[in-house]
Amino acid sequence: MIPAPQVPRRVRGAVTASAALVLLLSGCEDEPREPATSPSTSVTPRPDSSTEAPRTPRATVTAPTIDPEPPLADLVVVLDPGHQLGNTAFPAEVQALVDAGGFSKPCNTTGTATDGGYPEATFTWEVARVTQRLLHRLGARVLLTRSSNSVAAWGPCVDERGLAGNPGQPGPTADLKVSIHADGSLVPGAHGFHVIAPEAREPWTTDIAAPSLEMAEVVRDVMVEEGFATSTYVGSDGIDVRSDLGTLNLADIPTVMVELGNMRDPGDAGLMTSTAGRRHYASALALSIRRLSAR
Repeated sequence: MIPAPQVPRRVRGAVTASAALVLLLSGCEDEPREPATSPSTSVTPRPDSSTEAPRTPRATVTAPTIDPEPPLADLVVVLDPGHQLGNTAFPAEVQALVDAGGFSKPCNTTGTATDGGYPEATFTWEVARVTQRLLHRLGARVLLTRSSNSVAAWGPCVDERGLAGNPGQPGPTADLKVSIHADGSLVPGAHGFHVIAPEAREPWTTDIAAPSLEMAEVVRDVMVEEGFATSTYVGSDGIDVRSDLGTLNLADIPTVMVELGNMRDPGDAGLMTSTAGRRHYASALALSIRRLSAR
C-alpha cells in the first residue's frame, strides 16, 4: 500500500481530503481482490434420499455488479504546466513577442527556481502529471499544454497556452483550464499560494471573468482546507486579479493561474522539492476540479 504522505510543517495536522483521494485512487497491492463481476451460479444441495425424494437442482443467478459512472466523466480539463525546462537555451525564441490579449509580451520566460536550483518548470510538470493521473482515474479527459520537460525544448508561447482548449481550437473544447506555476519572490518572509483570475477586459475576458473568479475562489478554498497557507505578499486572501497575463487573457473558458507557493521561501521550497509535497499539491488541485464539476 502506498503510505499516506508525510506532510511537511505548513500542512501537517490538517484534515486532508486530497490525501484520502490519493490513497483511494492509488489502490493497494495487499488488499484482497473483489470477486469477478460475471454472473455466478449456485446449486441447492440434494437432500438425504432416506428422508425425501430426490429434487431437481435449482440454479440461482446473481446479477453482475455494474460500476457507477466516474464522477468526472465527460469533463475536459486543460492543465498548463508553466514554462519549459529548456527555455534558457532558446533566448531568441522565448523573447520573441506574441499577442497577449491586445498587447505584446515575450513568448515565455525561463521561470524561477529554489535556492537549491530545483526549477519551476520541473515542479509544474511533475505536479501537472500527478494531477492528470488523478483526474483520469476520476473519468476526466485531460489535455496538457506541453508534452515534455526537456532541456532540448522551449515554449509553448503564452498565446498558444491561452488558446488551448478554446472553442474552435484543435482538439476538444475544454470545460476549464488551470495554469500551474510557482513564484520567485525575494521579499523577506514571502510565502504561500495565490490564485490569479483574469480581469474583465472588453472584448477579451468579459465573458469568462466572473466564472473564472468563482473558480479561483473554489481552488483557494480547497487549498486552505488542505492546510496550505495563502500568500503573505501578493493578492488578498489568496486571490489576485490581473489583466497582463496572456494565458488568462486569451482564454474563452473559465481559467485560473495558480502560484502554488514561493520557491525562494525555505518552507514552500521544502514542500515543492518533496514527493509528498508535490502529491499533496496535485491532489488538492484534483479535488478542486472535482468540487467545481459538482457545482
